[in-house]
Amino acid sequence: MAKKPESANAQFYRFLWAFILVALSACLGNVVDGIIVGNLISSDGVSAINLSKPINQFIFTINLLICGGGGMLVGYELGKKNIHEARRCFTDSMVLSVGFGLLLTVLGGFIFPAQIANMLCDNEVILPLARDYMEVLLIGNPTYILMWGLSTMVSVNGAPRLVSVAVVIDNAVNLLLDIVFIKFFGWGIMGSSVATVVGHIVGIAILLCHWLKPANRRLSLTISIKGFWKSTKRILAQGAPLAVASICLTALLLSANTIVLSTAGRDGIFIFSVCMNLLQIYNLFLSGACQTLQSLGAIEAGKRSQTGLQFVIRKTFRFMTVSMIATCLYVWVFPQTIAELFGAHQAELIEGCNHALRVFALSFIPFCYIYLLMIVYKLYGHHRMALFISFALSLTVIPVLWAMAKFTPSLMWYSYLVAYALEGIAIYIFHKSTHVEFKIDNDTEALESPSAAHTILNDED
Repeated sequence: MAKKPESANAQFYRFLWAFILVALSACLGNVVDGIIVGNLISSDGVSAINLSKPINQFIFTINLLICGGGGMLVGYELGKKNIHEARRCFTDSMVLSVGFGLLLTVLGGFIFPAQIANMLCDNEVILPLARDYMEVLLIGNPTYILMWGLSTMVSVNGAPRLVSVAVVIDNAVNLLLDIVFIKFFGWGIMGSSVATVVGHIVGIAILLCHWLKPANRRLSLTISIKGFWKSTKRILAQGAPLAVASICLTALLLSANTIVLSTAGRDGIFIFSVCMNLLQIYNLFLSGACQTLQSLGAIEAGKRSQTGLQFVIRKTFRFMTVSMIATCLYVWVFPQTIAELFGAHQAELIEGCNHALRVFALSFIPFCYIYLLMIVYKLYGHHRMALFISFALSLTVIPVLWAMAKFTPSLMWYSYLVAYALEGIAIYIFHKSTHVEFKIDNDTEALESPSAAHTILNDED
């Protein structure tokens, strides 16, 4: 008996809740990781992990550039039933990502680990903790890239629930080993980084089980040197806008950590670290929504279905609006519970966290909308608009944060909100001045062209 076709609404929520579970596990993994470090080591340990986040963001950028762009192309080709081309995109994405990962291991993990740590942290108390954490992170970075990359490909190949299982177990192993390595083995903050790498290895093993089923082998490795460079250019062109956004976010993390640490000292960087962990909660919903929008949106774009693409966009924005309102309300009512989770027990530190958390709870709302809008522009092939948002999303914050820290340090936490408001105005003006329309042109195969004018983007972790 033939299987009943899945409705668009059911398919949307099947992907959404699978990706939400992935994001929830990753979010809890990051947040609880910080809680464990804050309570078993010190608040400086939380700050050390936050100072290491630019490295994580850089590794994630590689994933966006290669596996993100490749994942979108794989989904598009599978939608067209072009299995040969889908396999080529999958294979070339995996080869490129592993190659970049190994290069980063050699350069960052073995040759320049001390220099990288000194570049990211100049506080003599936090530096030893940051150095221990970063060195393991850099050596084990291929596991990060493979975990994220395989998650993208397995999802596009129709198994988002397996990705959910893999990520949940990955983070469960990470958190369990956090306690074992830090408390019982006495490895300190290095144990937290080792636990993360081991968790990713377990997750990768689970994802590889996807190919044990013969039906899933339609997406398999097909090694071929012929056409590799052409395929690489196509993948990188697809991944460029989100990778640019990620690079800009890396620059923002570096700049923000430096500005906050020099302006507000150890207490200030701890408060900022707690607020960045709040962003993990927003990313819980944003990541699930983005991956659903990108996966299903790419399929509808491949079908040239304007109605189908608009349906996915509406459902995504509606879900994000409800999620952000609920999160913001909770933070405004119970900010102290979040601060205390990360080891803030002094009254003055709690008061500072409460104020900053409420401000950032509002600031992250426009950030989420702007990020989703960037993906919409990509799906409709408006590459210049997507690229403009990619740069503006983070780079606008840096001068605003610097200016407010220098001239009105008491209002420094408002810099993100001010910057995102300015970005929203700039996007509106640019949109109107370029006469952009959200319409699929049935005469143009947008994903087929690597040119800037017609590039649609990719997938995200």
